[in-house]
Amino acid sequence: MKYIIGNWKMNMTAGEIVEFTRGVKKYKIPKNSPVQFGLAVPYVYLLGMAKLQGHVLIGAQNVSEHNNGAFTGEISAEMLADVGLDFCIVGHSERRTLFGETNEMINEKIKKLQEYQVLPLLCIGETEEEFTAGKTKEVLHEQLTKCLANINKEQEIIVAYEPVWAIGTGKTASIEIIKETTAFIKQELQSILGKLGTAVLYGGSVNPQNAPAILHCEGVDGALIGGASLDADKYMQIASTLF
Repeated sequence: MKYIIGNWKMNMTAGEIVEFTRGVKKYKIPKNSPVQFGLAVPYVYLLGMAKLQGHVLIGAQNVSEHNNGAFTGEISAEMLADVGLDFCIVGHSERRTLFGETNEMINEKIKKLQEYQVLPLLCIGETEEEFTAGKTKEVLHEQLTKCLANINKEQEIIVAYEPVWAIGTGKTASIEIIKETTAFIKQELQSILGKLGTAVLYGGSVNPQNAPAILHCEGVDGALIGGASLDADKYMQIASTLF
């Protein structure tokens, strides 16, 4: 099974979502498709997207590390579970950079999601400065070790490798880098979780042109797509490389 998950970030209106849904329905998906589709949508549209569930995993883009209480504007894992969400992104580089999220905060969020049976999709990745300095593996080791500390190892998680320097920049890591880094991440996950089989996705300027090479790269279990997931045709063209 491979995952094609779109992260809409703070984009889309209700009307645009209707058009997106119509666009997706134009494509014939094989009955035994090896692709599991997913969309991480803004909070205000989560309930409206529920009708797509069954065919598409519906997820949130963030969650609070708190259960409930006086945390104005926050959304708890219990709330996400209550409306039937399938997954939630945690640790996206934009949350780390713009909102000061730490590995320790992300760890608490993963634990809350697991408590309410919502699948965590953990994003990890190095900055351009760290990449240039040859610190990619060091950074990823720290992120994985701290973000996954003392979690429930029996429950499924998904990890997305998103080099920060490739997100929204048009730059994409080479196939050699993706292959080597994905293999390293899987080794780390086996060491931390004590098991094989954790899905590792790639994210960072994925588009219909580079998707075939990325999605058929050894060890890559799918893609986390940003800007291209706002366009139904691009989203489905990326997925169709796996049909």
